[in-house]
Amino acid sequence: MDSTLKFQLRLTVAPELAEALRADASGAAHKELERILHRHDASVKCQYDAFADYVSEAERDGIEQYPLYQWTRDTIENPQKKAKYLRSFTVYVKGEQIYEKQVADAMETELSELVSEHGIQAVSKFDTNPANNPQPPQR
Repeated sequence: MDSTLKFQLRLTVAPELAEALRADASGAAHKELERILHRHDASVKCQYDAFADYVSEAERDGIEQYPLYQWTRDTIENPQKKAKYLRSFTVYVKGEQIYEKQVADAMETELSELVSEHGIQAVSKFDTNPANNPQPPQR
């Protein structure tokens, strides 16, 4: 495997937990999650909020400098996609949204043990290999 690859974890959570995590990214609403995040110097950010921040920044600084502006704006304005991304959280480690494989693997193992219907419903791991990820739309 390419040692330059970085990884990212994402959580899909129940709506009630999503609201609590959006209010407090430390995970305090879910004690086991909070312990794992603390142990790894990590936090979570709602993907919808990250998308909305991107759109706001682009509109403030000039959308021509933001190649994913229209796609991101369309995404957050679509009710079905909004509902999906309000329940999706990116795990940041030491403030970074991508990190080493061993960090991602360790956290994935711990977080997967928390999966339940009413809390964390799924844990997903992604890598930075473009072949494994959708590419930005061509404009």
